[in-house]
Amino acid sequence: MSSRTTKLLFMLPALIVLAVFFVYPIALTFYYSFTDFTGVGTPEYAGLKNYDRIMSRSRYPEALKVTILFTLIVVTVQTLAGLFIATLLQRLPAVRNFARAALFTPAMMSFVIVGYLWQFIYSPFNGGLNALLTSVGLESLTRAWLGDPSTALFAIAIAHVWMFTGYTTAIFLAGYANIPGDIEEAGKLEGANSLQRFWYLELPLLAPSVTINVMLSTIGTLKTFELPFIMTKGGPDGATRTLSLEIIENLFGAYKFGFASSLSIVMLVIVIIVAFVQNKFLRGREDNMS
Repeated sequence: MSSRTTKLLFMLPALIVLAVFFVYPIALTFYYSFTDFTGVGTPEYAGLKNYDRIMSRSRYPEALKVTILFTLIVVTVQTLAGLFIATLLQRLPAVRNFARAALFTPAMMSFVIVGYLWQFIYSPFNGGLNALLTSVGLESLTRAWLGDPSTALFAIAIAHVWMFTGYTTAIFLAGYANIPGDIEEAGKLEGANSLQRFWYLELPLLAPSVTINVMLSTIGTLKTFELPFIMTKGGPDGATRTLSLEIIENLFGAYKFGFASSLSIVMLVIVIIVAFVQNKFLRGREDNMS
């Protein structure tokens, strides 16, 4: 048996799993997107009707705008917060391991628990946030955070960032672990202060970690539906209705499998385009910094 045949045999189980659980579902979803399938019976061909509905009704472009805004907020804040905390912990080795475990705790919690926890924090009736603002004399800032269209999306974004910042921090700490100690020592010998060492030495060497964090958080956030569903059900007035939430509601709420499939294909195309553009830009940035 040739080495090439042996390699193919070892790859065969992975290829079968990939075909059954990835390629086949995507192909089936693509097929259903051109039908009026309701989950039972035989799907009937509907042509581009589902895609025309997506483009002609303002509800779905608005959901896409909400999804993009939510993603921009989460990715920006989460990446910067993770970088800041990782940099701080890198300079405090005595508490690094304990803090890393503490930061990981929210990511290990279920979305249901996190959603209800932050619902309580944002509650206009004795909620933790309004109680804190009242106790420090800022009662004028209290409001129904999840009931106000101007604040609901930002409130959910904060909950999402709180949940996954520890994960982002861990990736940056792994990046810090790959920075040779000689570089840090050289920076100190040259008289560079902590901020200068971070900006001119550490940040360029953390470029791969930035790429990983931005891409993972972007793809994950674009597909998110759990917290908007648990905390607001897409309200108020559609302010937190993401594209993924529309897919779930059409699939399991209205049993419009065909239309939900077309929304899923649109989501897949968006994720692929965003991932491709991000990867090209961030990899180019790594090359320029190296």
